Amino acid sequence: MQKPKGTYDIFGDKADKMIYLRKVVNALMDKYNAKYFETPIFESSDLFHRGVGETTDIVSKETYDFKDRGDRNLTLRPEGTAGIVRSFIENKLYADSMPLKAWYFGPMFRYERPQAGRFRQFYQFGFEAFGTYDASMDAEAISILVNLLRMLGLKGVKVNINSLGDSESRKRYRDALISYFRPYLHELCDDCKARFEKNPLRILDCKIDCDKEFMKNAPKMTDYLNDDSRRHFDEVKEYLKAMDIDYVLNPNIVRGLDYYTHTVFEVEADIPGFGSQNVLGAGGRYNNLVENIGGPSVPGVGFAIGLERLLLALEMENIDICNTSYPEIYVVPMGIDAKVKVASLVNTLRLSGFNVEMDYDNRNLKSNFKVADRLKVKYIIIVGDEEINSRILTIKDNNSKEEYKVKLDDLIEFFDKKLGDDDEN
Repeated sequence: MQKPKGTYDIFGDKADKMIYLRKVVNALMDKYNAKYFETPIFESSDLFHRGVGETTDIVSKETYDFKDRGDRNLTLRPEGTAGIVRSFIENKLYADSMPLKAWYFGPMFRYERPQAGRFRQFYQFGFEAFGTYDASMDAEAISILVNLLRMLGLKGVKVNINSLGDSESRKRYRDALISYFRPYLHELCDDCKARFEKNPLRILDCKIDCDKEFMKNAPKMTDYLNDDSRRHFDEVKEYLKAMDIDYVLNPNIVRGLDYYTHTVFEVEADIPGFGSQNVLGAGGRYNNLVENIGGPSVPGVGFAIGLERLLLALEMENIDICNTSYPEIYVVPMGIDAKVKVASLVNTLRLSGFNVEMDYDNRNLKSNFKVADRLKVKYIIIVGDEEINSRILTIKDNNSKEEYKVKLDDLIEFFDKKLGDDDEN
């Protein structure tokens, strides 16, 4: 038996890195007063069709759809926002004080061609904020993504931004695109021919047609923004400048999801050899999504970042975030009778906050010293009949090879001091 194509097992260094990323994200989200959300891995197919959009590649080509035993149409979640919005509505969280900030961290599923940093089951960290139209929240969402990449040590982090405007601005722009692309319809790829009537904005981020000459002169969204949309976009840029976040205006950013309005953005880092796009995370504002899915009119803004792609970027930049932990203490029982006492001792040490391992297989002392070296243990406790009767333990510093005699009742205090000193050094 082998894993399905486009999936991978997480263990060893990869598991350590994923756990480290989650710790970093958790600490960062605490600073922004965002609360953790976890939604089901599968939801009603209708949620993604209504939320993400029928015309998107995700829904039309990439979702894992199936019927359950109750003949219900279900879909493995291809992205995180729709599920968070569903939860926001179902649990009537709009009745609480706003804004509400949420974050998630977990697997998503899309049927696409596997390649470096891209899988059919992949992990995302995402952030959503509900309840305010203010441009400062757009900038705050962008700042979270930028700050995460900077904290991890990536260089040349910058933001590409655009505005899709409100519904009025978007309709004007849609009409302009249809008029512009109609003479070139025969030159468009098959996907863009289908998008022409349904969602012509998606033509702008087509990877097949992007280098064709006529694409360079396509109308720009910013030329069709009404006064309110332009004011909002100008405020976002002002906030970014105030936070010392570099940005570039990119009129071709429309994002692949139908629910975006106003600000859309992509955040990249300068990574030579990473590929044609250095984009690591992206998002935008979605003022109509909550209402479209069946809730009240509540604005939102958010982003998502693929963790496999982020880990690949860190690897290419030789940034090591592997946070492998090793046992601090290794306990060696000398004899069968001592093993029961050791099990109790190990449990007490673990409950006191220490990383502890023990010999389960009755090895001889020489073999146990080799195991301790392999585990990079700091201290070894040897427990035999003499230690049990006297309640005085022999402790060996595995680096200096110095030995200590410590009363059993003083053991926790001893390690608090020794390992606390090690942490400070």
